[in-house]
Amino acid sequence: MRALPWILLAALALAPLMGMGNYPLHMLIQVLLWGFVYTGWSVMGRLGLVSFGHGAFLGIGAYVVVMLWNSYGISPWIGLPIALVLAAVVALLIGYPCFRFKIVGHYFALVTLALSEIARLLIVALRDHTGGSLGVTPKTDLTESSYSLVAMQFSNKLVWFYIVLAVWLAGLWVWKKVDQSMARLALEAISQEEDAAGSIGINVTRLKLGITLISALMTCVGGALYAQYQAYVNPDSVAGIGISLQMVFGVIAGGMYVRLGPTVGAAFTLLLAESLRLMFGNSLHALDSTIYGLMLILFIIFMPKGILGGALEAIRRKKPMPVSAQNA
Repeated sequence: MRALPWILLAALALAPLMGMGNYPLHMLIQVLLWGFVYTGWSVMGRLGLVSFGHGAFLGIGAYVVVMLWNSYGISPWIGLPIALVLAAVVALLIGYPCFRFKIVGHYFALVTLALSEIARLLIVALRDHTGGSLGVTPKTDLTESSYSLVAMQFSNKLVWFYIVLAVWLAGLWVWKKVDQSMARLALEAISQEEDAAGSIGINVTRLKLGITLISALMTCVGGALYAQYQAYVNPDSVAGIGISLQMVFGVIAGGMYVRLGPTVGAAFTLLLAESLRLMFGNSLHALDSTIYGLMLILFIIFMPKGILGGALEAIRRKKPMPVSAQNA
């Protein structure tokens, strides 16, 4: 059983080499990329810090990298650290006052909700630079070859698959390290009773800021990769309430407390979005966001542990009890 995860990982890594078509490969890349973004959200979301503002960090990663390349010719490899610094500053500006003055629960969610919408409106308002609601495309640097390392542009989806696979694995590693740290226990105590946790010497503000920074930076990286892979971004796809709601729904649907839960949630949301697109096309605006909201309520009520969490719990229940336990 210990070898099973490595066998599955090897199968995943070799899958594109087995004659997989472009569309299935594209969907697999999307699942891993959004699985990384959702994992970044769950790092703080599962510890009682429910944020509806991660669309802002996704938008910062996407637009900063693209704008620096289009306007100044600055490589995305340099633009990404700049985007990370900006995302960290925004996270601190929002997080510190909230945590310092104990804005928690629904009030914290509302503050972050406003952040997400402000980011979208700012992108639209700066239409002369960002393209506004029409979006923007990174200037191509693929002139004579099928790739450009400087521009982080690759026409071969196989290259993108292994880049995104590596980033996704790094996200799972971060999730595991946070889960194994003493900070997780402290944050769980804070989520249950913040005053009591503070009274025993836990630095509440510092721990909350730390986990918020980790989550924001992971989301920012995901936004930059999304922009480079899709070679197109617009405010609705990387910022605003809609994309933030999608993150929350995806994590809860997949399983917030299981390491692979966010990735399962990413697969679920992408399949749902593709199904809606094939059935209704673009005739019904905001249909996906409406369904995400309704299904989010249903999952919270009837399946709080998500798809993967619920499945694992059902498997544990069906396992036969040891003989010693039965005779006790």
